[in-house]
Amino acid sequence: MKQHVTIARYETDLPEVDVVPMAEKCTFAAKLARGEKVTSVEITPPRSIDLKPMLDKCRVCKDAGIDAINIPDGPRASARISPMVAALAVEREVDIETVLHYCCRDRNLIGMQSDLLGGYAGGLRNYLIITGDPPKLGDYPDSTAVFDVDAVGLTQVVHNLNHGRDVGGNPINPPTGLLIGVGANPCAVEPERELQHFFNKIDAGAEYAITQPVFDPEALLRFLDAASTHTRTIPVVAGVWPLVSLRNAEFLNTEVPGVEVPAAILERMSKAKTKEDGRKIGIEIAREICEAISDRVAGFQISAPFGIVDLALQVLE
Repeated sequence: MKQHVTIARYETDLPEVDVVPMAEKCTFAAKLARGEKVTSVEITPPRSIDLKPMLDKCRVCKDAGIDAINIPDGPRASARISPMVAALAVEREVDIETVLHYCCRDRNLIGMQSDLLGGYAGGLRNYLIITGDPPKLGDYPDSTAVFDVDAVGLTQVVHNLNHGRDVGGNPINPPTGLLIGVGANPCAVEPERELQHFFNKIDAGAEYAITQPVFDPEALLRFLDAASTHTRTIPVVAGVWPLVSLRNAEFLNTEVPGVEVPAAILERMSKAKTKEDGRKIGIEIAREICEAISDRVAGFQISAPFGIVDLALQVLE
């Protein structure tokens, strides 16, 4: 595998740089800093040039009081409308904040820094830094992946930009004030390795985390207990996916990296005889998961399966 570029950490701020405190970066950041519960709904950009259906869904979420729209970056290595363009449109036309996923797969460090600076100039304040799914998982398996850095390295890049330095140590003034979110996988096959990876993200400058969809509350609680041993803890927002059918549950369990659906939930979903039954049981399961972990997490990031935002909103009711 390609060797990642090592990103230097600049320990001292430039004298004239005013670093933006977390609570002042955006409304979402302010709520996290105050310890208030946050909510977001994940809506994937379309495989077309028409953003209207996505914007309409975002308006429904805003009217329901959701704090932010979570926008994936080429999930499962798919090509869609640029998530940054989608995020800018959502913030401008719907007036709701976004959590923009940004992955390391498609751009080198030059392009990444240009995107981050340009997005910030355009008004984007909240990023979820991820390594990204490799092209072999998607429709274009022969595409070239870049991966100059992984999520830890890119977190360090953003931290440096927030402190007035680019990758080469050149001054960035005024600095960015990006809220740095990272991913976490409570059900990783190698828990100790995942925990160390999570600690590395914290050390690189992560300010909060969003987990992979949680179907095993006890696994999340064990992860949170282990994560609390780090010298610096960050808020963790739980990912929740309302299942719609047994087939949907089986697909997530076998085809989506980092997601594990317990046998007991597969069994419950198998009892659904109609599409309506499947959605009803899926929402019940999602609500139970939220209730079981509510006092340990900073909020919930609810997926909208197949773009059906009503399912996500019903979970939060």
